[in-house]
Amino acid sequence: MKPTSTAAPDKVTPLGAKILPHSLKGGFILTINDLLKPESIALGITPPASKEAAIRLLADYMEKGGNLSNKNQYVKDVLIREESGTTGLGDGIATPHAKSAGVRTAGLAAMTVPDGMDFAAMDGNPSRLFFMIAAPDAANDEHLAILSKLATMIMDPDFKEALIAAKTVEEFRKLVDDKENDRFVAPSAAEEPAAAAPKADHIQILAVTACPTGIAHTFMAAESIEQHAKKRGLTVKVETNGSAGVKNVLTDAEIAAADGIIVAADKQVAMSRFNGRRVVITKVADGINKADELIDRALSGNAPVYHASGADETEGADNVEDESLARQIYKHLMNGVSHMLPFVIGGGILIALAFLFDDYNSIDPANFGSNTPLAKFFKDVGGASFGFMLPVLAGFIGMSIADRPGLAVGFVGGALAGSTGTGFLGALLAGFVSGYTVNFLKKVFASLPASLDGIKPILLYPFFGILIMGFISLFIIAPPVSAINQWLIATLGGMDPSARVLMGAVVGGMMAIDMGGPINKAAYVTGTGLLASGEFHVMAAVMAGGMVPPLAIALCTTFFKNRFTESQRKAGLTNYVMGLSFITEGAIPFAAADPVRVIPSMVVGSALAGALTMVFDCTLRAPHGGIFVVPTIGNPLMYLLSIAVGSVGGALLLALLKKKIDA
Repeated sequence: MKPTSTAAPDKVTPLGAKILPHSLKGGFILTINDLLKPESIALGITPPASKEAAIRLLADYMEKGGNLSNKNQYVKDVLIREESGTTGLGDGIATPHAKSAGVRTAGLAAMTVPDGMDFAAMDGNPSRLFFMIAAPDAANDEHLAILSKLATMIMDPDFKEALIAAKTVEEFRKLVDDKENDRFVAPSAAEEPAAAAPKADHIQILAVTACPTGIAHTFMAAESIEQHAKKRGLTVKVETNGSAGVKNVLTDAEIAAADGIIVAADKQVAMSRFNGRRVVITKVADGINKADELIDRALSGNAPVYHASGADETEGADNVEDESLARQIYKHLMNGVSHMLPFVIGGGILIALAFLFDDYNSIDPANFGSNTPLAKFFKDVGGASFGFMLPVLAGFIGMSIADRPGLAVGFVGGALAGSTGTGFLGALLAGFVSGYTVNFLKKVFASLPASLDGIKPILLYPFFGILIMGFISLFIIAPPVSAINQWLIATLGGMDPSARVLMGAVVGGMMAIDMGGPINKAAYVTGTGLLASGEFHVMAAVMAGGMVPPLAIALCTTFFKNRFTESQRKAGLTNYVMGLSFITEGAIPFAAADPVRVIPSMVVGSALAGALTMVFDCTLRAPHGGIFVVPTIGNPLMYLLSIAVGSVGGALLLALLKKKIDA
């Protein structure tokens, strides 16, 4: 830390935005290097095998700096943060981060990977510079301000490249110190054109940035928008919705005078103030990577006019008006599916165990699964969990569309889907109906006096929403959908064996196309949906198809070592465990590195396994579990053989397609 005698005055940029002096603590200026210990810096690292491996490695360095009280908890929270959106920002930069109870004090860890690695970056390119950020649950504004400043500093491409090229920890830290204190001189600085002078006496571009964590993306998007506006001679002001609260708040006068408004947010922000104004609403990632494009759209005069439906309305990237309808539907569906899966998996496995532990020679076959006390226990508990499948699916689809008012309406629609026999398809439709019904009611009641706003979410929306949902479920959805379900089950049961084999190949192959993406999820949701209707063959093909890619990768890296680098061979070993556990995503790093060869090989192997499960009449009552639920599978030995044949086939095809390398 450095002593300071007097507080530095605020500086004002040509754009009118204040740059505050460094945070003060006990008479000392807190710097980035105070949070970035030498022990937490690793340079020239060999590319880690996977995204999770990189996060765990960075956490090790963070722990060496003394910042963590519970490393496992911190890693868990970072991985949860990644599920909400990748921190691979593009341009070679990644900033994995989290606020966590496992953090003792705020801190940083840094790592350079000159050769780059796949970190699921927004631009699809390898990541080479990593800054991991750790913030305690009760992080103070001082630390958050420093962490946010780092996020803006690394947006400078020359500074980023200088850090990646650093050979020693001392050199790395000096670069950080120079940049923070405005001493860093880019090699190309002399060649860069000067920024254009502002040409207006009012703020032309207003922006709001926000991300779920509010530490990195929020401020990087703000910095990117400010930089691009400055280069074009535009006056700009960006409001940041970060962990420390809302900063640089836009005023009504600024909003009224602005030429263009951008909202780049992945969480809800105040929107009613923009009522009647043209607003570009997008993801925070676009603020980082597409700032020029956003500015062009904001100034074009063609941005959609925002219409608020309530005085306290909030909105984020989930409400992007120019987002494709297919993308919106997929996001809403996945919100329902992700919340549904824990109930389905936990309950499904317990129900499968009930059949495993029941008396196969019972005198009451119709009650199979509940004849022994132990079996009945598993069946009752699993059935209770499984019973939430349809209400949770519909409820969280409705909530994704209409926020919390859609939850209750969706739950009722899902419950009615179960009682009317419309099953998974009925609940899926009920979820979308509930969400759009509540949005319709919001518009209907928008004209009510503001004094009645408090009763809308607790009385008007649930009462009228559930009433409408009930009518639509019973009289519009139920008749055709229940008929479709009955036809589907009857068709699958009486299907010609060759047709069943084709279905097994299709759903098995779908599991390997994008390994956890929309196509994989479509096959998985089909299998789990049919479980609720009593059809168990498709789920067997789905799980077999999902187990094959990591197993095929593992086999290929073991028996055809000369096709892979040393790091890939080591990573291949972990795929044995992932494959046996039905974690298809284990194959993603290999597919990302060589999609032309890996993906077709995996699709062929998975399709073969899915087809064979149909040939051998295998059934699966549990929606997950991999090798651990094999005893509950119908014809388990042939099921294992199907997976083995598919895995070997995929491995051999991959070995044939891949060239030998020198490693």
